[in-house]
This record gives sequence, C-alpha cells and structure tokens, in this order.
Amino acid sequence: MATSYLSPGVYIEEVDRGSKPIEAVGTSTCAFIGESSVGPTNEAVLVTNWAQFTRTFGDFQHSTFLAHSVYGFFNNGGTKAFVCNVSPKTVSAEQAAKDAEKKEAESKKATESGKPAAPAATAAPATASAASPALFIGKDEGPGRRTGLNVFNDIPEISLVCAPGQSDPAIQDAVISHCENNKYRFAILDSAEELGKDGIAKMPKPRDSQYAAYYFPWIQVYDPEKGNVYVPPSGHVAGIYARSDAERGVHKAPANEIVRGALGLRYSISRPEQDFMNPRGINCIRNMGDRGIRVWGARTVSSDPSWRYINVRRLFLMLLRVYNSGALMGKTPEEAFFVKCDAETNPPEVVDAGQMVCEIGIAPVKPAEFVIFRIGQMAGQTK
Repeated sequence: MATSYLSPGVYIEEVDRGSKPIEAVGTSTCAFIGESSVGPTNEAVLVTNWAQFTRTFGDFQHSTFLAHSVYGFFNNGGTKAFVCNVSPKTVSAEQAAKDAEKKEAESKKATESGKPAAPAATAAPATASAASPALFIGKDEGPGRRTGLNVFNDIPEISLVCAPGQSDPAIQDAVISHCENNKYRFAILDSAEELGKDGIAKMPKPRDSQYAAYYFPWIQVYDPEKGNVYVPPSGHVAGIYARSDAERGVHKAPANEIVRGALGLRYSISRPEQDFMNPRGINCIRNMGDRGIRVWGARTVSSDPSWRYINVRRLFLMLLRVYNSGALMGKTPEEAFFVKCDAETNPPEVVDAGQMVCEIGIAPVKPAEFVIFRIGQMAGQTK
C-alpha cells in the first residue's frame, strides 16, 4: 500500500533490498510426539529443560516412552524441544499434583494410624500398548484446529522429529512424510523393542527416505519407580545430535558418541551383525567395553548413495536454510553451494584409515564495505 503524504516536500523511504548476513541457523530443536496421561493435548508446548516438561506433562510414571525420551534428550545435550501430547485421556498438571499430594497425605495418615489408606483418584500411569496411528497422524483443519504431527507445521525452527517407541509402519511413514513435506526436518526413528523369531535376518526397517535415520536396539536406563527399564533410543540420540552440533558442527557425523544415561542394551550387537545391518541403513548402538555405550552408525534409510550419511543430509538442509535467508549468491541452491561425499572423496585407503572426507563449497554474498555515491552535473537538452 502506498504511503500517504499530506504536504509538499522531499521524503526519503528506506527499503531493505540488500543481501542478508550469514547467521547461524538452528539445527537441533526437536519435536516430540507421544502420549502422557498429564497435560494438554494436540498442542506444541515449548520446553527448554526437564523441570519445564514435568510441570506440564508429569514425570516417568505418567507416560510410557515420552518422559524418558525427553529426559534423555536434555541429558545428552539437547536444549530446546516442542512436545505434543496425543493421549485421548488426560488430566491437567495441576490436578495431577493435587492428587499426588492427597495420596501422599492419606498414605502418611494411614501409616500413623495403622490402617490401610483408601486409593486416591489420580492420573493413571501410562502402560505400554499399541498406539493408534490416527492420533499421531492427526488432521490439519487450519490454525487452531490441527492435531497430531500437524501441530508442528507452523514452527519453522524445528529441525528434528521423534515419535519415541513408535515402530508402527503407519506412524513412521507419517513422521517421514512430515519431514519430507516440511523440507528442513529430519526424523529419528526407533526399532521395535523385540526382534522377531527370525532375528536380524528379517528385521523390518522404515521406507526409503533421505530424511530419516533408524536406530537399534533399545537402551536400558534407570526409572525411579520401576528400577532399570528398556526405553527407545530416539530421544537420547536427538540429544546426541544437539551435542555434536554444538561441539563440532552439523557437518560432523553424530556417531562414535557416548549415550549418557544408558546402563545397558536390549540386545548386544557383534561386529558381524553390524556388518549385516549397517549397509541396510540400521544404525546400531553398541557396548564398547571401557569406552561405554555408543552410537555406532550414521546412515540414513536412503538407498541413494548421495544421501547415505546423516551429516551430509543435515548439512545440506542447514545450507538450504541459509540460502533461503539470502546469505548466499546464486539463482539456485546448486549455484550457491555444494556438498560432496562419495567414493571419489573417500577412496579405500581413506575408509581403511577410519576417516570420512566431505567437501563443502559455498558462495557467500560479498559485503558492501565501501558504498560510493557519484554525483555530478550534466547539461540539459533543449528541444
């Protein structure tokens, strides 16, 4: 709309049409979708630490996988997450706290009187059961009416997406499609807790995609109520992505990294077994003895050699964000930057040395360091 001027004069308007400086873009903000018996539903809630999560969604006793995954995320280096609870039956965090206080008071009174306490109504702890894919897939009926994964659509800073413990093909396909459609997101997927009767020979894996990575097996952690339990690794791995990004950068593969909080593994993986799974895009978590429990793989589930490695895909996503912000030259992304990680940059002798070489080229916009206005006079033409 044109600006209205009410009196004659010379007016100057500043219009920002210059190139943008290269600024850091977030690469490790994670979206978690799962079920908790406490907290709001179908709403993306920002949490930046474990205490914030518990105030809104309760703790380990109120969910099967979600709480342990978010805790593992922050424990391994994560700093920012959006959480969506899709449980069909919930109570508010305030009501859950009141119920817990009431139960504790009644238990104390019963102990003093020697009589058994009457059970208090409280948020039922979640139990492991098959989740409904419809709850996770959700619907998009416009602002304020989005459910499931769609609640994350309008949060551009999200880079990682996890659905902890959900190995149902329909849910995993929905998470992958969400990342593919949003362009700048990457999915971290969990295997099922238990292998089938055929073991790793016929172990299922997600569909082919350059926007997802798949991890096996589940890890053992400490639960204050139940002792040692097995939980899906995706939340812990998302934290490792964040830690690796902060310490080394998104170009570094998030592998050979210790899983903080892991006490054991659901299955022990041998070298020959990993030799079978790694080419299929199944990233193993292994107990390396004195070196601890570590993530020992960094592959996507893509069959395309160009997008075989997680760090290459995520680096490309980051550069694409930078390009779209106006910080790089070129009419197309191909003219602005390139990422090369193939057999040419990684010949057999490099691979044998345990190295991986990734070439990155970018065309940054040059700064306008000297701005010069040339002012002169010219003879007017008479008609």
